[in-house]
Amino acid sequence: MDKKEVIKRLIEEGYIKSEKVIKALLKVPREEFVPEHLRDYAYVDEPLPIGYNQTISAIHMVGLMCELLDLDRGMKVLEIGTGSGYHAAVVAEIVGKEGKVISIERIPELAKRAEEILKRLGYDNVKVIVGDGSLGYEKEAPYDRIYVTAAGPKIPEALIRQLKDGGKLLMPVGKYFQKLILVEKRGDKIIKKDCGAVAFVPLIGKEGFNI
Repeated sequence: MDKKEVIKRLIEEGYIKSEKVIKALLKVPREEFVPEHLRDYAYVDEPLPIGYNQTISAIHMVGLMCELLDLDRGMKVLEIGTGSGYHAAVVAEIVGKEGKVISIERIPELAKRAEEILKRLGYDNVKVIVGDGSLGYEKEAPYDRIYVTAAGPKIPEALIRQLKDGGKLLMPVGKYFQKLILVEKRGDKIIKKDCGAVAFVPLIGKEGFNI
């Protein structure tokens, strides 16, 4: 299946609706972010292994998360779990050159590889940092949007603190049975919405799982 066919099917199935998400998914070359031996499977809508027990998310999940976050041009976004760098590239397309994506990855080898690919493809608005993503990245806070590409036992307090008032945070929560939770911060009020069942690798860190 080619890229256009996949995106067409995702639109038909209701995963993606907005023009900006559709354009970003069409523009980002997923084949550049998968390991060389899996390039033929780049547009199979499934997670693919990228080494170190990590995966590149399925295309529909990247699209769905971008839709739920309601991203816009000029936003500053924090990504927890760089992985291959693919998700960050899609978000970078949506927020534009005037926006910024800060991405935290705990595995140095993955961070280095993702950074090289993103740089080569011209995503200068993405900054990759090696660290404990469960603690966020205080230095660049607050963020308009935060999303996590690994499932934790709960939503880390550090991430809620680093979210702007009026901002949104999206994260899978749970160990064996995971739910995608959308959080909206309104003053002292935290509004949570269950966006359905998902399956992600575990979030490892101080405010994640101890594995």
